[in-house]
Amino acid sequence: MIRRSSALLGFRAPPLHVRGPRAQLAQAALLILFTLAAARTEAFTLANLLEDNKMNPKRFAGYFEDFDFSVHPFDVQDPEVFLETRTGDCIDYAVMADYVLRRDGFATRLIRVEMVGKNMGHAVCYVTENHAFLDYNNRKYFSKLTRSGMRLREIATLVADTFNANWTFASEFTYNYNDSVKRIVMTVVKTDPPDTDPDAGGVPAPPAHPTPATPSTHE
Repeated sequence: MIRRSSALLGFRAPPLHVRGPRAQLAQAALLILFTLAAARTEAFTLANLLEDNKMNPKRFAGYFEDFDFSVHPFDVQDPEVFLETRTGDCIDYAVMADYVLRRDGFATRLIRVEMVGKNMGHAVCYVTENHAFLDYNNRKYFSKLTRSGMRLREIATLVADTFNANWTFASEFTYNYNDSVKRIVMTVVKTDPPDTDPDAGGVPAPPAHPTPATPSTHE
C-alpha cells in the first residue's frame, strides 16, 4: 500500500454547520475544492513507487497526472527533487519510468528523438511488453501509452508527429542515477537506408542495467 503524506499546506476544511439547500450546495462545492486541493498536495517518494506491488506502466503514469512541465538546467533532475517539486520534463519522466519499471521486471528502453526546426530532442520510455512508450506529454490523458513497433524509426516517427515535426536521428540510451551518465546503445539516422539500421535485423535484448542502490536524496 502506498504511504502518502496527508499534510495539507495552507488548507483548512470548511465548517460543516450549514442550513438550507443553497448553503448545503455551497458547502458541497467547497468540500470538493478542498478535496482536490488536498490531492494536489499529496506527496510521494521514489521509495513509494518502488514499494507499489501493483506497479505497471499505466499505473506509473497515473502518479504524474498533476505534474507540471519545466525545463531544468541539469539534464536529468535528482529523482527526489523531481517528485518533491512536481515539475520536470520528458527526460526526468522517462528516466524514472525506466528505473522503476525495470525493478518490477519490465523490459524498458530509453529513446531520445532529435527533431528539425525545434532545436530540441524528446525522450520517451519504451516498454517492450506493452509494445508502447510512455511520454511525459501524455501523462494527463486517459490513454497514457502510445502504441508503437519496437524499431527506433517507428518510435521516432510517432514522437515527431506529436510535434508536427520531422526527425533527424534517434538514439537508444541508458542512464544511471548514481553516476548521472548517459550511454548510447545505438543510433538511427533518418536519411540512412532503413535496412542498414542497427535494429533492422530485430531489436536486441534490452541492455542489462546494474541494480544500483536507491539514489540518495537532497537534504
